[in-house]
Amino acid sequence: MRYYLIEDDAATRRMLERIVTGEGLGEIVGVSSSGSEVTIGDVATADIILIDLLMPGRDGIETILALREQGYLGRFVMISQVENKEMVADAYLSGVDTFIHKPVNRFEVLSVLRRVAEHRQLEQSLTSIRRSLSALDLAQPAVAVQTTVRTFEACASDLLSRLGISGEAGAYDLARILNFLRRQEGLGHQLAHDLPTLKELYQSVLHSDNSGLSGEQLQREIKAMEQRLRRTILQALGHMASIGLTDYANPTFEHYAPRLFDFQEVRLRMTELEEGERTTKCRLNIKKFISALYAETKAQLEA
Repeated sequence: MRYYLIEDDAATRRMLERIVTGEGLGEIVGVSSSGSEVTIGDVATADIILIDLLMPGRDGIETILALREQGYLGRFVMISQVENKEMVADAYLSGVDTFIHKPVNRFEVLSVLRRVAEHRQLEQSLTSIRRSLSALDLAQPAVAVQTTVRTFEACASDLLSRLGISGEAGAYDLARILNFLRRQEGLGHQLAHDLPTLKELYQSVLHSDNSGLSGEQLQREIKAMEQRLRRTILQALGHMASIGLTDYANPTFEHYAPRLFDFQEVRLRMTELEEGERTTKCRLNIKKFISALYAETKAQLEA
């Protein structure tokens, strides 16, 4: 993995550099002491940007938004000692994957960066697979149709793409949740109308991937997953609303909008988009979304 560091504290920068290079996490492709100095050209080769929240000139959130507008598609990990809930929520909404808390702790840095790097590698692999399949379909359409084997994972990936969220950080979490539910159903658990509470679900998924998580670290991971999912599902809602505004009779809109969301929220988001609102007052029923997404993935597999 390639990392870029944006941190105004020299001691913190040096510590992060030592951890990344010393523990074999990857290479540092650049550093900066100010967000206002960084452009897309500086970070273009970086897979993950480690960025301080509070910096002079341009803070972390403003820098993230600026880099996203310039086309940066990698992951952001925010470094902060801020506990203000509104500021943390704004950071997640701006595109932060998760947080590393100050003062920097080596074990937390290792845990967070290894997880984010795993997400990024999977994301890159899925992108590569989709490109390869697209090229195969174009080159040999008849053969591709005859030899394609549908898997649950492939159906989930296709559905996330249809919803316009395959590139979102929370898409990986959704895929993990869907696969976890699939495994649980395979063990005989009845899930159709009896999903666990969201907190229990997040905790079970995290434990299934890393049984060593516990205590405060587990709670942080649950919070980070919750925020990524909320941001991603809001993106899916916006995507559906955009399709509905363009063509109310669109089959994708007609099928998925009422199944995945409370339809009054879809209509509200459509109104907000028409009026140019960048923020939303929509309320998400995340449990309904996950349950319906799981049912739709199984339906695709069985079609």
